[in-house]
Amino acid sequence: MAESRKQIVDPPAQSKRQAVANYLSLERNVTASSAAVFLLGLGEELWLKFLPKYLEKLGASTQVIGLFGTAEDFFDAMYQYPGGWLADKFGRRRALLFFVAFASIGYVVYFSARSWPLIFVGLAFSMAWHSMASPVIFAVIGDSLPKERRAMGFTFQSMLKRLPMIVAPLIGGALIAKFGIATGLRTGFAITLGFASISALILTRIRIPTLASSKINIRGVWRSFHSALKRLLISDIVIRTCEGMAGVFVILYATNIIRVTAAEYGVLVAIQMTTSLLVYIPAARIADKIGRKPFVILTFVCFALFPIAVVYSHNFTTLIFAFIVGGLREIGEPSRKAMIVDFAEPELRARSVGLYYLVRCLTVTPAAAIGGLLWKISPATPFVTAGAIGFVGVIVFAITVEERYAG
Repeated sequence: MAESRKQIVDPPAQSKRQAVANYLSLERNVTASSAAVFLLGLGEELWLKFLPKYLEKLGASTQVIGLFGTAEDFFDAMYQYPGGWLADKFGRRRALLFFVAFASIGYVVYFSARSWPLIFVGLAFSMAWHSMASPVIFAVIGDSLPKERRAMGFTFQSMLKRLPMIVAPLIGGALIAKFGIATGLRTGFAITLGFASISALILTRIRIPTLASSKINIRGVWRSFHSALKRLLISDIVIRTCEGMAGVFVILYATNIIRVTAAEYGVLVAIQMTTSLLVYIPAARIADKIGRKPFVILTFVCFALFPIAVVYSHNFTTLIFAFIVGGLREIGEPSRKAMIVDFAEPELRARSVGLYYLVRCLTVTPAAAIGGLLWKISPATPFVTAGAIGFVGVIVFAITVEERYAG
């Protein structure tokens, strides 16, 4: 009787699970790569938002912190294409495992650092996961899912990427409150190393055949770009200049000017990420019906509004509103990412994504350093300037990218 009951109950339960899996595009390779994104994100977000304060603790000036933001953008740019090239040549799994190992060296350097120059050394290694792995994650979704399911695939992956940003900064802020900035962050670095080991085990489950690698060079990859993708890239560059000019200084403005605590800042980051998670799936579903362009425009508008909202805040309560605006920046990101993958040739997919982000990130590399110089005029100046640049990016995208390419 129990056996017959099991036969009656299990098939519907299995079909429900399958329906959820199909709805969220939970294909095996996408799930494995997204799980690694989640675990490493959970580790990195314990300390990532607090690194400017760590540099300050180790004796770095505001200009050095601005230079750190520029160095971050530089590595983010220079690692993208090599990451895509390695993935196209040696396969997705091998590339991702290498990037986890390379990033782990950076976590060890961060842990051991007793002076701020070593943080720059650690950055050169730790950015391997954030930047080299990025085009590979894009390619895994493109390889594993049909076009009509890619936006949801990016939505699922983005949710798992943002979920740690809710929990981890709260824990990181609590560790800092209990042990101080140095010991608190070093505890976070040690935890991240443990998560990196688990992530490596999960990534061994990826099974994607390696396509015959095209011998086309970087110029050929650029020539393969669709004209609409190039126009998207231009508007994206303007928007990321806005983000880069103020982004690294948000924690300094919040803690040094508005005087919120590190723990309160962790709460603000959690609010920002919760907002992103709440809008992801509804936005993806509506975008499937009315098109992607309105959501990408809304994303870009929020990028422009966020620095202005921060600078017009004067206490923790008003910063909550600013960080909600910051969370809404993600409302059109899955649609934008799906557009990039859709335009890429399958055998060039990882390199195309890598080249897109190489050009974008390299172009915006000076933004944080310029922000540091503007900070010397007044702390509000880089934020207001960034907001103005952001609205230029909104206009560029709205005018140049046609609806038929954003649908």
